[in-house]
Amino acid sequence: MSPTTQALLFALLGAAIGAGVVLAWRISETQTHPRNVPATPASALPPGVAAVLSVLRSSALVVDASDQVLKASAPAIAMGLVRERRLTVRELEELVQQVRRDGQIRETEVVMTRAPGTPPRYVTARVAPLSSQLVLALVEDRTRERRVESIRRDFVANVSHELKTPVGAIRLLSDAVIDASDDPEAVQRFAGRMHTESERLARLVQQIIELSRLQGDDPLDEPVAVEVDAIITRAIDENLTDANAKSISLVHNGERDLTLLGNREQVAVAIGNLVANAVAYSPEGSSVVVSAKPGDTTVDVSVTDQGIGIPATEIDRIFERFYRVDPARHRSTGGTGLGLSIVKHVAASHGGDVRVWSVEGQGSTFTLTLPRKTPTTNVEATT
Repeated sequence: MSPTTQALLFALLGAAIGAGVVLAWRISETQTHPRNVPATPASALPPGVAAVLSVLRSSALVVDASDQVLKASAPAIAMGLVRERRLTVRELEELVQQVRRDGQIRETEVVMTRAPGTPPRYVTARVAPLSSQLVLALVEDRTRERRVESIRRDFVANVSHELKTPVGAIRLLSDAVIDASDDPEAVQRFAGRMHTESERLARLVQQIIELSRLQGDDPLDEPVAVEVDAIITRAIDENLTDANAKSISLVHNGERDLTLLGNREQVAVAIGNLVANAVAYSPEGSSVVVSAKPGDTTVDVSVTDQGIGIPATEIDRIFERFYRVDPARHRSTGGTGLGLSIVKHVAASHGGDVRVWSVEGQGSTFTLTLPRKTPTTNVEATT
């Protein structure tokens, strides 16, 4: 090989080696400092924002200039506000865009539609700019508050309606008594009906007061030991007159000498309401059984009747305030539609539960579960 050829080969080999070194350096630089690759979402956030969002109980998220969600708190994801780094609520996305344009803090209410058969979710959104490109959105779920407000409005409307009925009846009957002043028999008949309506009115007012006291569902501050036998005996005695009028036998059954923890008066009202309902909806000559059964940490007090029963479609609603399975029968029995609602609230305030089994035409069993007093509990029993 001539010297010229050798020199040319060495030159080409050197060029190849040099090109390889340069290429390797460029690849290393690209891997270490990538170009034209979008920054990760976390690196685009101002310092500390990601940490704050991670501990927020509220639904919070940060949106960039391309309307992509850079960071979202766990509640925001659970609420369904984000899917594949995009906002799922059109109204919220439009609000974010408006805030990005003018930098003004905005707040609005949004109704989020959900799956068919599921009630909508009501939320309030407060949107504020973090920078010229980033926008922060805070979303609070107000669904429960809306439901409570709706229940309160319905309660006021129902109370007004229920009070209007006996008050109006008493007024009409008083006019009838005045007009029939010369007829002693008519006066006696109208006076008896006035007495019935006044009792119904007094019972309604008392139950409204009881329900208002219980509606907070606050746990009891100082529960005391309450003897179950004494409570059941009291409930039976209070309803004995109405039961005797229909030849209904009231039976105290189940295990004796049980003690529960709670508020004596509230428990007495709850069990008394269950017994009163059983008597009111039972036929003449039947029986109502009140029994108690212990659990490991609870006591079950059950009231079983042989009455008209409850349709399966109505069972989920019977604990609603003023709800009546049979409004016509309630008028004849003087019912208010508040008794079972009071039972439910007593159970909730004691950390217990109330359940119902019923077959239309066969009868019903209501079971009130309350915390049981254990031997290690240091409280003074009340009787």
